[in-house]
Amino acid sequence: QVQLVESGGGLVQTGGSLTLTCTVSGRPSSDYAMGWFRQFPGKEREFVSAISRAGTRRDYFESVKGRFTISRDNDKNSVYLQMNSLKPEDTAVYYCAAVGTVTGHVVTEEYRYTYWGQGTQVTISS
Repeated sequence: QVQLVESGGGLVQTGGSLTLTCTVSGRPSSDYAMGWFRQFPGKEREFVSAISRAGTRRDYFESVKGRFTISRDNDKNSVYLQMNSLKPEDTAVYYCAAVGTVTGHVVTEEYRYTYWGQGTQVTISS
C-alpha cells in the first residue's frame, strides 16, 4: 500500500517562501507521476503542479507559474513544491498525490490520481 505524507506547511508573511515535501512509502516513488493540489475553504481541490516519473516534465497552474517549482528526488522517495512570493490567496490545504502512469507523462486531473496524502496547511498572512 502506497502512503504519502506531506510536511513543510506553516504560516508565513506575504512575499515569503515555503517548501513542501511529500514522502512516498510502500513503493518506489519512481513508479508514479506526482502532483500537488490545494483546497480553499468550502471549495473543490484544484490543481497546482505535476511532475512526471523521472522529473523530465512539469506542469503548473497558471496562477503559480514563475513562483512555484516542483521537483523530485526518487532516491529519497520525495517530491517537493518550492513556493516563493507567496500571496494571501495561496492560503489553502495542500495535498500531494500519486498515480501510476507511463514515463514522461504528467497528470493534471484530480480524478486520475490514485493515492493522496492527508494534506498540510499553508497560511499566508497579509
